[in-house]
Amino acid sequence: MSGSDYTFGNRTVSVQHPDKVLFPDAGFTKNDLAEYYARIAEVMLPHLQDRPLTLQRFPDGIEQKGFYQKKAPDHFPDWIRRVPIEVEGRGTIQPQVLCDDAATLVYLVDQACITPHVWLSRTNQLHRPDKMVFDLDPPSAAFEPVRFAARAIRQALEDVELTSFVMTTGSQGVHVVVPLDQSASFDTVRQFARDLAEAVAARHPDRLTAKLRKKEREGRVFLDSLRNAYAQNTVAPYAVRALPGAPVATPLDWDELGTAGLHAQRYTLDNLFRRLGQKDDPWTAIERHAQSLEGPRRRLDATSSTSS
Repeated sequence: MSGSDYTFGNRTVSVQHPDKVLFPDAGFTKNDLAEYYARIAEVMLPHLQDRPLTLQRFPDGIEQKGFYQKKAPDHFPDWIRRVPIEVEGRGTIQPQVLCDDAATLVYLVDQACITPHVWLSRTNQLHRPDKMVFDLDPPSAAFEPVRFAARAIRQALEDVELTSFVMTTGSQGVHVVVPLDQSASFDTVRQFARDLAEAVAARHPDRLTAKLRKKEREGRVFLDSLRNAYAQNTVAPYAVRALPGAPVATPLDWDELGTAGLHAQRYTLDNLFRRLGQKDDPWTAIERHAQSLEGPRRRLDATSSTSS
């Protein structure tokens, strides 16, 4: 692969205007972004497989206003897979992009998609998530409160016998993710996540909160469980964020959370492959840990009854 043409098997994707600067502070061009996604595809694609995407596009670079796009445009080529999605509240169906191959990933870059966001469910059961996510938003630029919050969530999950994974978002905080076996509905998962977040916040009321209103958070880390709903999405692992320096959402091992100098934007377009040259993707086996919420729900209820 060279220049603006990227060949994957018998398919060639041309990146138009490859020298267009998308990240003025770092000088990264559209072609730099295409090269990144072409190279990361082998690691990233398992995390995108069969998940509807929401595309965050910036045709004029990150210093100009971008937009989110759910519906796949008519001009997208036929070889890009779509899935028909029921639009809640409208009674209509719209096609959304699926990204199962490197050619699609690079084509999306040609469309100025910097950040793909993924659903928490897959096409085989769109109304039954295979992931539960806690989005931990810090009250300031300090990262230590986020470490504390992530560890508190992890401990609470372990107490009810759930395995969790952690990822820097490339933006402000981290995501704590629980792989699920698709046996529960979104409503069930969301209620469980909300109840667990409230229980954790109640144990550390001076440092953590599950309150929705910003004015009620008072400098505490927000334990956000709202993404656990049909048609909601989260930033994809290894996606580039539309922020200065081109930070990357990066899966971690739990013991890395204590690494000196770690912060939400630690890994970038510049250094991500240096990391992967020294360490494999910590989320490679995440699907093997798919879990039911039935037992954890009973244990969480028992814990709540004991503490009340």
